[in-house]
Amino acid sequence: DVSWGFYIAQFTFLVGVAASAVMVVLPYYLHNYKAFGRITILGEFLAVASVTMCILFIFVDLGQPTRVVNVLLHPTPNSVLFWDMIVLNVYLLLNIVIAWKVLEAERNNVAPPGWLKPFIYISIPWAVSIHTVTAYLYCGLPGRGFWLTAILAPRFLSSAFCSGPALLILLCLIVRKFTKFDPGKEQIQSLSKIVAYAICVNVFFFLCEVFVVFYSRIPEHMDHFKYLFVGLHGKGVLVPWMWASMILMVVSIILLVNPVTRKNDIVLPVACVCVFVGTWIDKGLGMISGGFVPNPLHHVNEYVPTVPEVLIALGIWAIGFLVLTVLYKIGVTIKEEVAGLA
Repeated sequence: DVSWGFYIAQFTFLVGVAASAVMVVLPYYLHNYKAFGRITILGEFLAVASVTMCILFIFVDLGQPTRVVNVLLHPTPNSVLFWDMIVLNVYLLLNIVIAWKVLEAERNNVAPPGWLKPFIYISIPWAVSIHTVTAYLYCGLPGRGFWLTAILAPRFLSSAFCSGPALLILLCLIVRKFTKFDPGKEQIQSLSKIVAYAICVNVFFFLCEVFVVFYSRIPEHMDHFKYLFVGLHGKGVLVPWMWASMILMVVSIILLVNPVTRKNDIVLPVACVCVFVGTWIDKGLGMISGGFVPNPLHHVNEYVPTVPEVLIALGIWAIGFLVLTVLYKIGVTIKEEVAGLA
């Protein structure tokens, strides 16, 4: 009954983390918010590592990499999956080119080449498109009531724009602690405000879904929420996880909306961890399983990731963080050289 499992769930979550790079690129390039100039490279490198993990999760879900070639040899433009492949690979290429050329220009103390500007502006709507197309993979399936909602793409984007910047804040704090490069207090606080707004919108969208589903009293739509939050037909393996997700997101809202706690250097990382873990559970566990269980015949066949699935997923996350570490090492070293801190 569950044809998409843990791998696709991780893919869905990481597409959001990749798309979140736009939250530092857009203010810097479109609104001339100079403070974000120090961390745009960090955001773009995070996007590169995230898309790399997305592609790897698709590879392992297909079973063998050679099957990916079929997408190229036998393209199907009427399939959303085909367009998802296009937008992801183009987004990966855009971020590699933009980040590398900007970093190269910064190292040589010259302005970035003029031909790069159009690619930067294209990357902004493209970031939105990668998660929108991913949402269309799900909300275009009429047999799955949990996903059959026009608000799924906005929900995906709102969770992306809080989970990605939350991870970026944690990475900035790590960079500040272990290197001579300081991403900046103003930059981190600006990101934390973005996270605060986005997590509020994310929870609001979820509550809108709950109202529509339970006020309309459509049984096949209600059953998905019942399974996730109270269990259905005596089965509810995800119930504690989903309640933990909701509690973490509410706690993070309280900590981030309050300026006193948001500006506290000890509380802020705790709030960011709450956001990241809460949205990961919501999207990386509940979103996919919740759509497949119960099935269209209202039978409950629970899905739990197997040990090989979890180990392979951990391996891909490890590869992603290895890519991120290498890219950050290059970026931070150049930042230190330019600032005369090396």
